[in-house]
Amino acid sequence: MPFETIRSELMYQGKAFNVRRDQVRWHNGQVSYLDIVDHSGAVTLIPIDEEGNIWFVRQYRHAAKTELLELPAGTLEPEETPENCARREVREETGMAAAEIRKVGEFYLAPGYSTEYMHIFLATKLYSAPLPGDTDEFLSVEKIPIKQAYQMAASGEIRDAKSLVALFFLQNFMEDKKAAGE
Repeated sequence: MPFETIRSELMYQGKAFNVRRDQVRWHNGQVSYLDIVDHSGAVTLIPIDEEGNIWFVRQYRHAAKTELLELPAGTLEPEETPENCARREVREETGMAAAEIRKVGEFYLAPGYSTEYMHIFLATKLYSAPLPGDTDEFLSVEKIPIKQAYQMAASGEIRDAKSLVALFFLQNFMEDKKAAGE
């Protein structure tokens, strides 16, 4: 479906993202204005320890006005690869590094208004290797058995979209491994 961006204007420049307003001509000739959140991309991690626990973080999210249980995640720095971002973020948010890290999925977070593209990594063979966290993040780490994490997702206790999608990708990854006899 062809369309034309007639004009794009930076409306806001921030720390985590920018906002632009695009004037777009659609295939039928109609013109619309779209407000777009420009985001560099992000990662979500599924850290699993040797006991079969997923390492979550609980943190206050001001936009939601509540604490949320989430998988560790973070924004890509300029020129940073998703894998390097994942390796950094797991250390910053959980204090653990992963000897093995594997991409298990990717998706657009909210393509109706944002360019943010999320990369999901499974992090295993964890060992202690903390990095200082962001100064505006106040996290507590919670280890939850895999089966319980899925129950919490199904019951609505986990309400963070990226964490729910990551758990879906993990389930598919585990089923594929089982089917392959691994």
